[in-house]
Amino acid sequence: VWAVRRRCRSTFDKHMAKRKPSSPAAAPMSAAQIQSLVALTLTLGEPLCLAEQMELVHVECQREPQGRVLRLYIDKAGGVKLDDCVNISRQIGDLLDVHFDQECAYNLEVTSPGPNRPLARPADFERFKGQRVRVSVDPPLAANRRRINGVLEGLAETDKVAILSGTQRVEVPLADIKRAHLVNYQGDN
Repeated sequence: VWAVRRRCRSTFDKHMAKRKPSSPAAAPMSAAQIQSLVALTLTLGEPLCLAEQMELVHVECQREPQGRVLRLYIDKAGGVKLDDCVNISRQIGDLLDVHFDQECAYNLEVTSPGPNRPLARPADFERFKGQRVRVSVDPPLAANRRRINGVLEGLAETDKVAILSGTQRVEVPLADIKRAHLVNYQGDN
């Protein structure tokens, strides 16, 4: 049974000096800063989540109305609880304070993946074969098609994902996938 998707923004995280919540007036982060922050979060978050018997599903950093948000999706057998989000949020926040030396404002958010679980790694496309997916690509495929909805068939080759969209099998290069997620996923796989 899936746990309800919960977001954790503890007061501890909101009041840390380097991690002040960003506002629309805050200086924008450069693309290099965003990539550096996401890469560092993955590097620090993977072993942290493994030590807590969880899986770091995905990390993203994006601009939202409340400012820049660094979002970590975590999962574990039996589902994620609010206390799990608080625990990972506090630990990863402290690690980022120590290791990320660039001054930039962002909100840290730790959440469960929910029914629209992101697919980020090649192994995810194999693990969730047979599930419904929605994939956004750039550059567009034939007929200027940027979004593919269908049933995931797994990896066609080491660098392509196969999706059954209606009656047509579509193969998408992994490098062209900008966003991919499950649709209404309701259980552990």
